[in-house]
Amino acid sequence: MRKILLSMSVSLDGFFEGPNREIDWHQVDDELHRHMNEWIRQLGGFLTGRVTHELMADYWPTADKDPEMPEAEREFAPIWRDMPKIVYSRTLDHADWNATIAREVVPEEVRALKEQPGGDLVVGGAELAAEFRRHDLIDEYRIYVHPVLLGRGRPLFQEADATALLRLAESHTFGNGVVMLRYLSAPLEER
Repeated sequence: MRKILLSMSVSLDGFFEGPNREIDWHQVDDELHRHMNEWIRQLGGFLTGRVTHELMADYWPTADKDPEMPEAEREFAPIWRDMPKIVYSRTLDHADWNATIAREVVPEEVRALKEQPGGDLVVGGAELAAEFRRHDLIDEYRIYVHPVLLGRGRPLFQEADATALLRLAESHTFGNGVVMLRYLSAPLEER
């Protein structure tokens, strides 16, 4: 069965965006980008909100056409273009780049996606992640902690009614100081 993974970059103080939605503080170098390419290449699809999809669609479809683009970034462009995507949006009428639109997170539909063959599915976007967490749909958390304190911004994890017990499965420190923490959701019997 496929898993649902949450993968996000955060500052050390827990923000995924600065106060003006900026993400220019992400410290993505060649090593980290190659790691992401290798991991994402194995996935079965992206599950994103409208804002995340539009952010990605504004840049990645043609990024590999720029000869000045670093090789690892050029490698990612076709990975992103070809990967199936489900965009959760109540307002979007059309989504390009191998994307379909879902109006809301329906737990039964997500569980049916997990039953389909293929690689794991990754959730992107804090609001969508909160909705998936509310329905207990996230099997694994991959958090990339960047060595920066923003002081304020949008926190990755919103208030929730339930505690989620997690088990550390892996950690990795990259040369630029970013630390990847991979946690598995504890089985229901352990909660």
